[in-house]
Amino acid sequence: MEYLFSYGTLQDLQVQEHIFGRLLTGKPDAALGFKKLENAVYGRYPMVVHTNNLEDKVAGMAYEVNDSDLKKADIYETSAYKREKFPLESGDEAWIYIENSN
Repeated sequence: MEYLFSYGTLQDLQVQEHIFGRLLTGKPDAALGFKKLENAVYGRYPMVVHTNNLEDKVAGMAYEVNDSDLKKADIYETSAYKREKFPLESGDEAWIYIENSN
């Protein structure tokens, strides 16, 4: 099973219904070594920055997803973000959308 960590709009139930056609199953978790920047993308959406400092953490939700869900999420998140896998506070690993500096 794969996890997708959300710290922003993917936690909204209407957004989940629109993107995935269903509500996702998830659990609260935190991404370690990150700081959250509000209104960082298009002056409206948050983004996390990897600090490598494990004292920094961002709270969010870890959702159970499949490959099809990840492809849909990639389209939704646009090229402003890229998806990489990182460890969570729970010990699980999850895909997290971070800044796409390419």
